[in-house]
Parts: sequence; structure tokens; C-alpha cells
Amino acid sequence: MSKVIHEFNDMIRKLRKELFGKGPERIHTVFVENMAVTTLYGNLTPTEMFISSTEEGKEMVHSARTKMIQDVYSVNPPEGMEKLVGAKLVHLFSDIKVKENIAISVFVFDKEIAEKLNGH
Repeated sequence: MSKVIHEFNDMIRKLRKELFGKGPERIHTVFVENMAVTTLYGNLTPTEMFISSTEEGKEMVHSARTKMIQDVYSVNPPEGMEKLVGAKLVHLFSDIKVKENIAISVFVFDKEIAEKLNGH
């Protein structure tokens, strides 16, 4: 189980680093039914932190960090993710609390993944 979570988190970290120039400092993932729920800490680049010091900037960073991720995953999930969990990714819900620098992503797959991955 921990190996699967580790590989899953590495895929997420790598993709976000490629997209934004910085991956999250820490990731925590749990598998529940047909979902992977991932909490990401320490996401923002120094530039994004500076931009988000104004309300307008905060909205811009929030929009970029949520919409861009959802668009990328809808076109092409990270290579190997579906194979790793044994299911097809059908939806990604993502949000970020810019001030707190915490993001959450909920990956919804087309079938149960938790039982298999949790060893039940």
C-alpha cells in the first residue's frame, strides 16, 4: 500500500513541478472507494506568494492553480497513474487555499480502487 501511495504522490509532484516550476513540499493521499483524496502542502512558488499578496493576485493564483490542473488532467492524466490504480480517471476536483498554501485534489476513477489498494 505505501509503495502505491508513494508512486501516486511522486506522479502528482512531478506533474506539478513541470507545470508550475515547483512541486508540493509534502503530499498526503488516502484511497476511498473509487477516489484518491490528496492533500498538498507548500505548493506556491515565491513569485506566486508575492502575486497573492493582493486580493486580485490571490484570485489569479487560485484560478491558475485550480483550472490549469483540471485542464491538464482532463486531457492527459499522468503517465502510469491509471495503470497504478487499475482504473480510468474520469474526474478531477481541485482547490487551493492560497493564503494557507494548502491544496486538495480528489481523483475520481471509473471503479473501486480502495479495496484493491488497501489490501482488502
